[in-house]
Amino acid sequence: MKTAVVTGGGSGIGQAVVNRLRSDGYHVATIDLTASDDKFAHIADVTDRAAVDAAMTAIREQLGAVTILVNAAGIERFKRFTDLTFDDWRHVIDVNLNGVFHCVQAVLPDMVEAGWGRIVNISSSSAQSGQPFMSAYVAAKSAVNGLTKSLALEYGPAGITVNAVPPGFIDTPMLRKSEERGRLGGTVDDHIARTPVRRVGKPEDIAAACAFLISDEAGYITGQILGVNGGRNT
Repeated sequence: MKTAVVTGGGSGIGQAVVNRLRSDGYHVATIDLTASDDKFAHIADVTDRAAVDAAMTAIREQLGAVTILVNAAGIERFKRFTDLTFDDWRHVIDVNLNGVFHCVQAVLPDMVEAGWGRIVNISSSSAQSGQPFMSAYVAAKSAVNGLTKSLALEYGPAGITVNAVPPGFIDTPMLRKSEERGRLGGTVDDHIARTPVRRVGKPEDIAAACAFLISDEAGYITGQILGVNGGRNT
């Protein structure tokens, strides 16, 4: 049985991915900042390479070599660009981009040795369309898309596929918090009316895309940006 690691697996999209992969029969461990009763949950900050390496070592001891990685950990920061401090900028980049760097580097040796691997990076539809007051986040997620393409080319010969899933307007605690703070440019219902499929996305929609990209049936798909956004970005 293959072992998967999902970062940010304690809530929202990450948690939905964990549930789906477990239902598909994988061993799944999580890396998150939040404590959990799950015996396969590991507390680590993805920006701390030593902590990431320690968590991966513990996961290997529990479940074996890691051949599936879903990078779902992320943070947002709503500020006008001229109000951003460099510390704001650096923190958003550190979590959303450098965290992916650390986690991918930490598991690639397992995948190369196995001759098989799946990496799915959760980016953002804002990287396709842009988003006011989220410049650091959009920059980081755009970079994740570019990193995905480069890694796909570099590690395809080793049997490893690397793809990105940019969610668009998904009903998560982060979305609802943004609605409460008036940062959506309207209510969730307003945005539903402007979404071609006329509903808000669910974390399970993203999990389904991840599950497909991880499957053996998707072995000829790599370096792709698979938008799951109800038609909001095409």
